[in-house]
This record gives sequence, structure tokens and C-alpha cells, in this order.
Amino acid sequence: MRRKSTITASHDMSVIARVVLSAMLCLLVPGVASAAPDAMLLRLFLTDGTSVVSYGEYARVDDRVIFSMPAGGAADEPRLQAVTLPTKAIDWPRTERYAASARYQRYAQTRGDEDFIRLSNDVAAVLNEILQTRDRNQALEIATRARNTLADWPRQHLGYRQREVAEIVSLLDEAISGLRAAAGMTMFDLSLVAMAADIPLEPLMGMPSVREQIDQVFHVATLTERSSERVALLQTALALLSEAAGLIAPADVAALRRSAEKQIAQEFAVDAQYAGLSRRFISQATRAAARARISDVQQVLNRIPDEDARLGRRRPEVVQALNATVQVQLDAAQRLRLLRDRWNVRQALYRDYRRVVGTQLLQLVKAQPALEAVRRLEGPSPNMLLTLRGRFSGGAERLQRVRVPSDLQAAHDLLTSSWRFAENAVNSRYLAVQSGEVATAWQASSAAAGALMFLSRAQQELRTLLEPPRIQ
Repeated sequence: MRRKSTITASHDMSVIARVVLSAMLCLLVPGVASAAPDAMLLRLFLTDGTSVVSYGEYARVDDRVIFSMPAGGAADEPRLQAVTLPTKAIDWPRTERYAASARYQRYAQTRGDEDFIRLSNDVAAVLNEILQTRDRNQALEIATRARNTLADWPRQHLGYRQREVAEIVSLLDEAISGLRAAAGMTMFDLSLVAMAADIPLEPLMGMPSVREQIDQVFHVATLTERSSERVALLQTALALLSEAAGLIAPADVAALRRSAEKQIAQEFAVDAQYAGLSRRFISQATRAAARARISDVQQVLNRIPDEDARLGRRRPEVVQALNATVQVQLDAAQRLRLLRDRWNVRQALYRDYRRVVGTQLLQLVKAQPALEAVRRLEGPSPNMLLTLRGRFSGGAERLQRVRVPSDLQAAHDLLTSSWRFAENAVNSRYLAVQSGEVATAWQASSAAAGALMFLSRAQQELRTLLEPPRIQ
């Protein structure tokens, strides 16, 4: 009885698989693919009721949509003009419906049937494998895998031929149910095929004519927000008009050319006005910030909206950049005011410091020619070395004991290091003169180089700290 049951189950499995294969031969017959252009033409429908062509996909980035618009050239290889429009100018429900339809039809015309044939071959191979196997569990696993592949295919392919796929899946569900029952499985669950909403197909619009391209360029130029893009679009319109001889009435070409040239001249004039405004306001803000005159910089910042309104609010990007630049100057003026106030408060400490270390700093400065001679191994004279030895002796320790304001500590440390190196350079040079050892002279040279370097840095630091703060 057990062997008979196995044979019967295997027979039923083969019958079901053959039924599925027969159904596939009927349902998975592809249509004939029609020729399609190399690039998909989409449409951006505008809120004013018009539309413009997007050559290929468009991209939404924040509050902008970016696309390429055909502007002259051959129909199969048009010249493309990059365009940026505010998303608020687009009728998105209408645009996205058309895009979904265009993508579906494009896929159906190009790859849909080829992909469907590939799917049918894969599923047929799986079903043939079911026919070959005598292992019920293995057959069940193969059938389930084929079923899942089929069920997921429409979702990944724009819902293409999903109803046919659903019919095949239902047949596979019967096969799987039979295999599970034959295996004694009473509890099983098969997920339903998720049917995507049918895409309403709309008639696809082709490449616009030359006149349509010109009109679209002029129209888009009125919608774009950046003057540089407007001028680029209008210049593109002029190039199109030059190519339109014989295709558009000469009177229309002349009128459109005058319109484009007038708009370009107006854009350049507005650019010049805003450039002059920016130069003037930035210069005023910079001068006021250098004097830490915060109220004057704030006044410049407050005048920007009024001047922008006077010019018609025609360059929002220029005004935004101008606001940012003047705000930087305002921040700098506020920082400078704080630093100068602090500097004024600490002037007494700075004066005391200058009085304490001024003599020793002057001695180092006067000793620079002698230290330079030690560095070059060409002197100074022994008498000068003796004088410098007496002058430098104990100076570093005296500097070490000076009470220094915290913000002058780094400069004071450089000054102390310079003194130590100078003292060491003079002593080593004198020893070299006594012993005649060149190695000792080179040690003196290195120490002199260090003394000169630290002195230069200390002078720069002290000059920066002791003078009134300035904007860097």
C-alpha cells in the first residue's frame, strides 16, 4: 500500500507539473517588441498648464528639479540643456502619472518581453526538474522556490504582465498543495501574490519640433530662479533661432531674437546693479569691522533688504551671499571689539612687562650681529665674546623669575630660550677660540642659530600681543 501511495503521489506530481508547463506555453508567449528611441522622453507638467520635455530621467533635489531639455541638434542625438526649476512650479501628480506610464511602455518596448522569456525559461527548467525527481521533499522545495521567484517578479519589473504571472502562480500553488498533502502536511501557508495597481497608459509624446523647443526654452527661462541659467537658456534660444531658418517665419525669428537679446541685456544690467551693490556694501562693512564699529556693520546688514527691494528682488542668490558676507564681518567686528576691550583692560600689565624685560630684549637685539657671526663661524673677536659672556651671564635665570601675564607666557618662554641659546653660543665660541676645536665652534654655531630663531619668534609674538588687536 505504501509503495502504491508513493507511485500515485509521484504520478499526481508529474501530471500537475505537465499542466503548469502547458499553461506556461500558452501564457508566457511574448509579444513583438517595437523599436524604441535610445533615450526615454519624459514630460514635466507645469502648474500653469504647459509642459516641457525631459530627455531621460529628471532628479528631485530638495526644492529643485534638475533635468536635461533637448535644444537643437539631430532628433536622434539632440543637444541638451541642463535646467533647474523650483519644485513648486511642477504639477507633480500629473508629471508622475505620465512618468510611470512612460517607464512602463519603455520597458515593455525594450526589455519586457525579453525578461519575460527569460523568466519563462527559468520556470520551465524548474518544472522539468520537478518532473525528473522522485524525492517528494526535494520536489516540494523546488516548486516553492519557483513559486516565490514568480510571485516576486512583477514587483521588480514595473508590474509587467503581472496577471499572467498570477495565473501561473495559482497553478504552482495547486502543485505545492498536492505535494504537501502527499507528504502528510496538514498545516501550510502560501503568501498571496501582491498585485501592483495597474498603470494607466497615456499616449507618449515624441521629440518636440524646433518651434516647440524654442517656445519651451523661452518659457523655462521665465521660471528658473538663477540669472546665470536664464542667460544660458536665452543664449540657447538664440542658437536655436539661428538654426531655424526656413522652418519658422522670418518675422517670427526676428521678433524672438529681439526678445531674447533684450532679456539678456536686462539680465546683464541687473547683474551689474547687484554687483555694484555687493561691492559697495562689502567695502563699507569691511572698513567698519576693521574699526570694531559694530553698529555701522549692523546698519549695512539692515540696508540690504531695502536695496534689494529697490532693485526688484531680482537676484536672491546674490542677496543671500551678500547677507552671509556682511554677517561674517559683523561677527569679526564683535570679536575684535571684545579683544580690544580685553587688551585695554590689560594694558597696565603689558606696560609693566615691557618695562621689566625691555632691557634684556634690547640686549639680545643688539647682539644679533655677533650671534650671526658665531653662526657663520667667522667671529666675533675674543674681546667681544668676553663682553657678551658678562652681559649674558645669569640673564636667563632673571627672565625665569619674571611674573608674566598668562597670554604673554608663550612669548616670554621664547625670549628666555633665545637668551639661553645666546649665552650657550657665546660660551661655546669662546671655548672653541681657546681650544682651537672646530667641533666646539660648530656647537656654538648651532646654538647661535637657535638663539636667532627664538628671538625672531619672540619678537613676532610680543609685537602681536602688545599692539592693539586687528582683524586678521
